[in-house]
Amino acid sequence: MATDPTAMVAISLDAVIVAVSDGEPRLLVVGPEGVPPALPAGPLDVEADETLELALRRWVSRQTRLDVGYVEQLYTFGDLGRRPDAGRTRQVSVAYLALVREAVPHLQARFVDVYDLLPWEDHRQGEPPVLAEAVRPVLERWAGDDRARRERIASTFGPTWDGGRVLERYELLYEAGAVAEAAVDADRPIPADVVGEAMRFDHRRMVATALGRLRGKLTYRPLVFELLEERFTLLELQRTVEALAGVRLHKQNFRRMIERSGLVEGTGERVAGQGGRPAELFRSRPAAYGERKRTGTAPPYR
Repeated sequence: MATDPTAMVAISLDAVIVAVSDGEPRLLVVGPEGVPPALPAGPLDVEADETLELALRRWVSRQTRLDVGYVEQLYTFGDLGRRPDAGRTRQVSVAYLALVREAVPHLQARFVDVYDLLPWEDHRQGEPPVLAEAVRPVLERWAGDDRARRERIASTFGPTWDGGRVLERYELLYEAGAVAEAAVDADRPIPADVVGEAMRFDHRRMVATALGRLRGKLTYRPLVFELLEERFTLLELQRTVEALAGVRLHKQNFRRMIERSGLVEGTGERVAGQGGRPAELFRSRPAAYGERKRTGTAPPYR
């Protein structure tokens, strides 16, 4: 098969920027209200950008006026045809995961709730109603009598919920036509029974990839402290972990796990102005990060 000499490759840097505010996971997006939002992103200047990460930070700062701290490369998205509007240019996106504390962004940037995009992933109050009301009916119609499809549904949306399989669930819903992006990519009308709020391009797939990565890392790395103030209560720490994990944790078991890990230490200060006994303030203990092979703040997923 002959290569098209007019074909080109364009590389963009895309940022999945996550915060946790008041116990809710939040995502930084750009674009005007009333249309599907996008992730902060911009093209790589192959001649001027010294590194991909520096290019990413430049685009984030330009589009949101926020500076990100913790950043790690997430995944490279480059499937053929992933951007139908690109013509002969193959669009390759190098996605990054960044953690911040929520602040007021600039211009058309704003924070949105992660679980508005992926509502089936929030099990903090038990199984979310959207599973019975919307997700499973769509998947049932899609599967029909196909045994392989039914087995996929059982393994991803079955009674044994594996919180780490976020991307697999999103991709199954995409294949079943249960998310708006599937219709947009196929140039079809969007059905009325799609689930969750849409994003531009394949950015919701990137968010699902990032949430799955975060949930996995919660079990063995202390990333959660990037999302907290310097001093915090153990309840604030627990609620932040729960926000990302999408499940409630047993209070006493969580505190015993944190105490055994050595990841935090008391400051001797207490929260003022609360009824009852004021809660003690803690801070992270970075020295503990290298003392144990696993320094996570959440129990492993099944």
